[in-house]
Parts: sequence; C-alpha cells; structure tokens
Amino acid sequence: MIGTIIGDIAGSDYEFDNTSDYNFRMFGEESDFTDDTICTIAVADAILNNIDYQTSMRRWCRKYPHPKGEYGSYFLNWVMRPDPYPYNSFGNGSAMRVSPVAWLFDSEEKVRIEAEKSAEITHNHPEGIKGAIAIAVAIFRMRTSKDKSSEIFENVAKEFYGDEIFNNLPPEGFFDVTCHGCVPLALYLASRATDFEDAVRLAVAYGGDSDTVGAIVGSLAEAQYPVPESMTRTALSYLTPEMQEIYNRFETKRQCKTSQQ
Repeated sequence: MIGTIIGDIAGSDYEFDNTSDYNFRMFGEESDFTDDTICTIAVADAILNNIDYQTSMRRWCRKYPHPKGEYGSYFLNWVMRPDPYPYNSFGNGSAMRVSPVAWLFDSEEKVRIEAEKSAEITHNHPEGIKGAIAIAVAIFRMRTSKDKSSEIFENVAKEFYGDEIFNNLPPEGFFDVTCHGCVPLALYLASRATDFEDAVRLAVAYGGDSDTVGAIVGSLAEAQYPVPESMTRTALSYLTPEMQEIYNRFETKRQCKTSQQ
C-alpha cells in the first residue's frame, strides 16, 4: 500500500501541470495525498475491520471531502447521496485503490473475488472491474513469486488486454482516466523499471493522469522491489494520524503474511 501512497503524492503536483522531466521533485511543498490515497486507505480499513467496501469508502471520503485534485463529480455524488448505487464507471479509480486486496488475501481466487467487490460499488462496468482485478492479480503474483521477474507484469497485461496491448498504449502526456488506458500503461511502465524509485519516476514523467498512474505503478513496483525507507517516512508524514493508524495495522498484517510465504 505504501507504493500507492508514494506514487500518488509524487504525482500530485503534476496531475494538471504535467512534467516530462524524469528528475522532477518528488515531494514538493505543494505535494499532498489525493483521492487515490484516501480510497486505498478505505479499502484497507474495510478488510482489516471487516466492513463492507461501500460503507468504508463513503465514510473515509466524507471525512476528507476536498482532497488535492478533488474527486470526480460522479464519484463525489455517490459519496454524498443518501441512496448510493454504482454508476457503471470504467475509470481508473477501481484500479488505483485495489492494492490492499492483493496483500491481505492469500489466494489468487480470493484476490480476484475481493478486487471485484471493491470495484463494483462504483465501477461496475466490465472494464472497471477488469482493471481492478488485473492490478490485484499482478501484485499478488509478483509478491508471491520467487524470481520477481518483470515478465509477470507483461504476462498479466497480455492475459487481460491481449498480446499487442503494449503496442497500443496512450501517448505520453495524454490524459486518459480509463481503466483500459491506464492499467496496461501502468503494467508496461512497471515492467520496464529497474527499482522502485525508477518506477515512480517513469510513471509521473510519462504525463497524463500523473498521480493515479504514479499510484498504480507504485503499487505494482512495491511488490517487486524494496521501497526506500526515506521515501516511506516522507510519504507517511503527509498522512493524518488516523490514516497512519490504518497504514500501520495494514503493514503489520502484511509483514506477517509475507513472513509466512
């Protein structure tokens, strides 16, 4: 989950003012967590406390109604209305929040089921569900693999989106917020990275929806590479105490599961 948070914060300054500079400032004075982090914390909280995803998501997003970059209008309407129902979204929001699922469940079958559940409360379009499952499966396969080969990400991309998907990615700087645009791109960028920081820098410097691409790529890279402690400390310093509490509980459980592999 820390990979999601780091990628989100790193890209937050550049979502509406893209940079192509690989050496961009990762944690600036105006950097902050966005809806990507809030929603990811909500998914983790739901699993840790056995709360349904909808209740947790609405609770957390109502606590933080105006994050940096704001929420999408349809999602905010879903958060605030008294009778919420899914709105057939195929946006990348289902994929950017799913990473806790891949760490807190112990079989790919269960990860697929829970990824769909976490998505369908809002993103019940087949592409929205597919994007969440693809990212969760990629993280799960990488975290449980021995060799940590980047081919895992490539194979997941082909499995879900076809053999030629890496030849049909959104161009650099193109603002694509769909799952079928962002998820293959994130898998591609993660598969080309040489370490965690490289993955996040590649993602943000690609342009487009930089905080969410950064968040998704960060979630993938975390499963493959060690996350620098300095980056973890800096990212956590942006979070509120209640967010840090959920992160700490998640991390304790994640480390326990990892040690049992």
